[in-house]
Amino acid sequence: MREVYFDNNATTRIAPEVLEEMEPFLREHYGNPSSAHLFGARAKQALLEARERVASFLNVHPEEVVFTSCGTESDNAAIRGVLDALPEKRHIITTRVEHPAVLNLCRYLEERGYRVTYLSVDRKGMIDLEELREAISPDTALISIMYANNETGVIFPVKEAAEIAKERGVVFHCDAVQAVGKVPLDLGEIPVDLLSLSGHKFHAPKGVGALIVRKGTPWIPFIIGGHQEGGKRGGTENVASIVGLGKACELAKEGFRELEGVRKLRDRLEEGILERIPQVLLNGDRERRVPNTTNLSFVGIEAESIVLMLSEEGIAASSGAACSSDTPEPSHVLQAMGVPPSAIQGTVRFSLSRYSTGEEVDYVLERLPRIVEHLRSLSPLWPPED
Repeated sequence: MREVYFDNNATTRIAPEVLEEMEPFLREHYGNPSSAHLFGARAKQALLEARERVASFLNVHPEEVVFTSCGTESDNAAIRGVLDALPEKRHIITTRVEHPAVLNLCRYLEERGYRVTYLSVDRKGMIDLEELREAISPDTALISIMYANNETGVIFPVKEAAEIAKERGVVFHCDAVQAVGKVPLDLGEIPVDLLSLSGHKFHAPKGVGALIVRKGTPWIPFIIGGHQEGGKRGGTENVASIVGLGKACELAKEGFRELEGVRKLRDRLEEGILERIPQVLLNGDRERRVPNTTNLSFVGIEAESIVLMLSEEGIAASSGAACSSDTPEPSHVLQAMGVPPSAIQGTVRFSLSRYSTGEEVDYVLERLPRIVEHLRSLSPLWPPED
């Protein structure tokens, strides 16, 4: 049976080049980078080189790169670090479609006396910058807006939002976990104060991420411990994975031309599905989105059944974000966009990568229409009422 992996927004395979650079630090170069001897010096040098790679990739200073364990830690460290540094300010602005790492933290903070404004999105999943302007008050400590949505792939106007924040003297954080490696990001041109990323979303291993903290940003470290990461994040560094993250950044920087090929495959898959299967809705802005993602609602059937039957054919896709796919709640992103409940329940996300092929797209287009037709033949919700 052929195997097709179209769930790259959940996680990606480790690039062979990344694994090759990591391996020596799992075998022979196992020293603690804080140790003074030769073994430690090798590890410390590897950290230095990885930091420089990440910094070069995003056009920031190496000392602005703080290595973390994942995107969730980076988001928490960014938001809580700013709030700790600005205790007199008690207002946060974010969007209704953020990742749970941001949304659930904001709800937690609301229970502790903070006021949170959740910006709405339109039917295409886009925010209104005028609503952002009107939400800012003298009490606003932080604005946190994602770069690209993990479910729909929609890209927000982060540069414009960050410029609004800068004009009003408000700290701006961007969760760029689903954008890094998929679209070029130049933080010399985008005035964000803090930016989160996660390695396993662009062919580095799980368990490593980074938080960019620009010079002059009011911020207090989230994890208190030793002197690691320049005192910005305590705990012995995960050297092998950090090396992998650095290599993945280098590969992404060199490989942005490949993304046009990924976009063409995504469009071929999407157009093939829309042509072959009736009553399918495309969710999100068709133009302003990352090149690998399509979010489609199959009216009249349950997404979980589609995903299960695809899996039986060797095809991996998702009925929602990986972090929330084990909960019965409908997608908060699609609800915020105003997608009808009858469509939300049948929503599947396909997310490709640089390793996806045309043969894989053809295989999905061969199997998926039969699956949908079969499930609809069994569904009391099909055909839909006018």
